[in-house]
Amino acid sequence: METEIVIKEQDNKGFAIASVNSQKAGVMTYSITNSDFIIIDHTEVEPEFKGVGKQLLYKIVEMAREKNIKIIPLCPFANAMFKRLPDIQDVLKK
Repeated sequence: METEIVIKEQDNKGFAIASVNSQKAGVMTYSITNSDFIIIDHTEVEPEFKGVGKQLLYKIVEMAREKNIKIIPLCPFANAMFKRLPDIQDVLKK
């Protein structure tokens, strides 16, 4: 099962969208408040695509590392994942 994840940004909003075999599997949205950090505010995954939320988060973390910005996870899912996964805490805004 091939998951494709694309990040798109427009104005002060952005999102990572996942599709599996051309079918929308999930989306994680974020707000761009300034050039230093983003706020992940919502995650939505179709019930049949377990694990896609984590893949979306890793894609946004990868982007944050490339841009050298931090993340504030307001979304309960993203927040829980940051607490559970030490390997992504380097991009967590303290």
